[in-house]
Amino acid sequence: MANSAPVSLPTCFNQVDPLNDNLRFIAVDVETAGYDIASICQIGLAFVGFDGSITTYSAYINPCTPFAAGNTRLHGIDAATVKHAPSFQRVLPDLRQLLEAYPLVQHSRYDEKAFGAACRLAELPLLKSVWSDSVRIARQAWPELRGNGGHGLANLKNVLGLHFRHHDAGEDARAAAEVVLKAEAAMGRKIKLLNSAQQLVFDFQSSERVQGVRR
Repeated sequence: MANSAPVSLPTCFNQVDPLNDNLRFIAVDVETAGYDIASICQIGLAFVGFDGSITTYSAYINPCTPFAAGNTRLHGIDAATVKHAPSFQRVLPDLRQLLEAYPLVQHSRYDEKAFGAACRLAELPLLKSVWSDSVRIARQAWPELRGNGGHGLANLKNVLGLHFRHHDAGEDARAAAEVVLKAEAAMGRKIKLLNSAQQLVFDFQSSERVQGVRR
């Protein structure tokens, strides 16, 4: 397991210390303000334990860019919503240790690309994270959905009986986590990449990577 010493999280995520021996992987989702994929305006994280528990948190991010009307209609976030929220540039340094210490899950590669674009825009190093795509996992578990509604969250919500509010980052992150857990149950096996044996080892006290290989 990764070192369970406390890590300093930004205020928007400091309700709980998620670095504990039960944390298996983190599902991630973002909402964006405009057509620029770097314009992250909300980040959602779902902490998934080895016991199948899911704890979800989300925070607004000020993208420091205008909102597109179509995006606001989709997720309900506008400039007034994020007026007092921190910028991505302020939040990522504190989140980095957490996001690089555990496997990450996204539903499609949009979230990984958004983080990459936002890092480049803010002139921050890219995340050194191990990402898995719950769409690909769902395709393995339910191949019959290809051409029959597909493997997007909207269709999986109906097929799997998921209950969440689409286009809310926290809700979508939890849904992605639930997709993975239900897929594992359907296939009768764990996703190898999401096991603790695949994690990178970090020293949270020095903020330096102690071991560069997976153990």
